[in-house]
Amino acid sequence: MSKNGASGRERVNTVTDVHIVSREADASSVSGEECVNVADVLHTHLRVLEDEAIHIIREALAQFERAAILFSGGKDSVVLAWLARKAVSPAKLTVPLLHIDTGHNFPETLRFRDAFARELNVPLLVRLVQDTIDRGRAADETGVRATRNALQTVTLLDAIQELRLDAALGGARRDEEKARAKERIFSHRNAFGEWEPKQQRPELWGLYNGRKNAGEHFRVFPLSNWTELDVWQYVAREHIQLPELYFAHDREVFERDGMLLAVSDHVRLDTDERPVRRRVRFRTIGDATCTGALCSDAATTHQVVAEIAAARVTERGGRADDRRSETSMEDRKRQGYF
Repeated sequence: MSKNGASGRERVNTVTDVHIVSREADASSVSGEECVNVADVLHTHLRVLEDEAIHIIREALAQFERAAILFSGGKDSVVLAWLARKAVSPAKLTVPLLHIDTGHNFPETLRFRDAFARELNVPLLVRLVQDTIDRGRAADETGVRATRNALQTVTLLDAIQELRLDAALGGARRDEEKARAKERIFSHRNAFGEWEPKQQRPELWGLYNGRKNAGEHFRVFPLSNWTELDVWQYVAREHIQLPELYFAHDREVFERDGMLLAVSDHVRLDTDERPVRRRVRFRTIGDATCTGALCSDAATTHQVVAEIAAARVTERGGRADDRRSETSMEDRKRQGYF
């Protein structure tokens, strides 16, 4: 899915249908001798990250028999799927996208998910948290702060067992959160789907050990060494389309615990909470009940890049699910979370 109208010269790889913008286009906003230096450094940096991610994806597809790409419709999973297509080119990408749908997703995310899967021509598998609840495998939380985010774990583990997956590729990055910072690229999960930090394996010299016992599986994170800024600069370079939620738009929101949450059918307002209309965007996309927005006028990819470069709040600073405790992410990951 490529945007048209890029400035500068553009080289098109007709085999993979991927647009790669020349360095002249990347550096159009800078002039003189500085222009060449900035463009060269950025191009080299993104190329190193891209090469590493493609190498990891190829290693995973070589070592595991039944893999899937965990897909939320967010920028990281979109970039991961984009890289996976490059990794197998000129062959067709047959690894399915697996989306765990809480039933509380933003409608914009679901529309984008379906369109993106059609554009890449890859299988899209959707498993519903509501089905897990209906089978009695999980129970909805209650109260105004109720969320289904943690319930995804049960649905995910059930899907891995149903599909007999031995690897699930995800877009998690180490810069997002301290629990993810200590996770390996090939992250071993035991027969119960649990993550045990002390049982992780060394990954020296870019060597990845995918050996496992029956019933165990791996989560593989090719974007581990990327940052939020890297992802956005890559999106800009490749002209990758993302859900409109990532860009400034007018929306009804309300403030809760220092965050702006979107007004939706899935969120209950407390007695002292009042909706207001603001111009906002989202830095991360997840369950609508726990994903915070920020006031922003960044309406284009390059404006978002500039905004992130100046940001002093982490990307997941707007996620209510990470605020439940100091170890909330690690606790969820130990239970089998993404």
